[in-house]
Amino acid sequence: MGIINDNFLLKNETARKLYNDFAKDMPIIDYHCHLSPKMIAEDYQFKNAYDLFLGGDHYKWRQMRTMGIDEEYITGDADEYEKWLGFAKTMPYLIGNPLYHWTALELKRYFDIDTPLTPDTAKEIWDTVNEKLKGDDFSAKTLIRRSNVDVICTTDNPYDTLEYHKQLKDFETKVLPAFRPDLSDIKSDITDRMDYFHQNGCRLSDHAIDEMNDELIEKLVFLGEEYAKRGWVWQLHIGAMRNNNTRMFKKLGADTGFDSVNDFQIAEGLSKLLDALDQKDMLPKTILYCLNPKDNYVLGTMLGNFQRGPAMGKIQFGSGWWFNDNKDGMETQMQALANLGTLGTFVGMLTDSRSFVSYPRHEYFRRILCNLLGKWVEDGEYPKDYKALEQIVKGVCYNNAKEYFGF
Repeated sequence: MGIINDNFLLKNETARKLYNDFAKDMPIIDYHCHLSPKMIAEDYQFKNAYDLFLGGDHYKWRQMRTMGIDEEYITGDADEYEKWLGFAKTMPYLIGNPLYHWTALELKRYFDIDTPLTPDTAKEIWDTVNEKLKGDDFSAKTLIRRSNVDVICTTDNPYDTLEYHKQLKDFETKVLPAFRPDLSDIKSDITDRMDYFHQNGCRLSDHAIDEMNDELIEKLVFLGEEYAKRGWVWQLHIGAMRNNNTRMFKKLGADTGFDSVNDFQIAEGLSKLLDALDQKDMLPKTILYCLNPKDNYVLGTMLGNFQRGPAMGKIQFGSGWWFNDNKDGMETQMQALANLGTLGTFVGMLTDSRSFVSYPRHEYFRRILCNLLGKWVEDGEYPKDYKALEQIVKGVCYNNAKEYFGF
């Protein structure tokens, strides 16, 4: 039998009550992801287990390479079952890696499969998944419905036509664009593109901050002012070192599993940026993410410098991102936020994923959250006040994001 059961990651009675009574059934607001709006609009039907679980997932590709699996069986032209088998060979070695938990959750929640994925079970699980994929319950839209998702914010080039978002206006889950400009190339018509995105439901932007210098700060100040005028939230993802392997970048391009954590200094530049906007009374709602955990206390203290009503938690410390969206990373981020700020105002989890079966990551986060809160309560560090705890749990899981983004 597998590891997924009612008490998975919930190590005390209070944690189990918080999860089951308050967190478990809350809807999902996935305010930052990389799902394809085209696939949603066309209600894409997945071909097989490889297509659903492994297509485009560089997290899994990275670990398969570590296992010594040839690239032909990862991103190459090999048979798709052989690629699936390569991932199955990798799985038993992933003790302590979130991929092990995510995959177990995905198999359990969507296919009711408890059996761990191994080389011995790969064919059985492949056949079971493929047979179920022939039904009506596994198209892109149906998977979103089954996952109880209220809002999805995709990540979009400023020059996207947004044609697929327009086609999704009547879909019961809101599928909204998010503005992702290339900071190295801010064109003169960028504000026109913001207006176009705004007209089509966009209320968020997203920026990759891979360095912090005066030229970049100047560009960000300009963009921040424009977002403030429109009432947008902007997200700053700080600290990735991208495309480290030149040979593989030339072969496969970006976002294929060759990025890592950077260690440049961010505090002074980030302070300059936020202060420049605050002085003009043009600082928009801001979510700050760091890829290097050394920066947790930089962000956790920077927030308090620029909080301002009427927004609750106007400046946010974003959820554990990318290499930090594991159990330790999530706990460390929330502990830093609790130590330095106000955890109860946190807008919570996002998938940051290209996969349509990634929504159990919200369950993963919610279990980790409830276990952390439960420990504090049972250790006598917070009263067993379930009215207050309900407000915190439901807020972090859903309500805070709904209020913060205005959905």
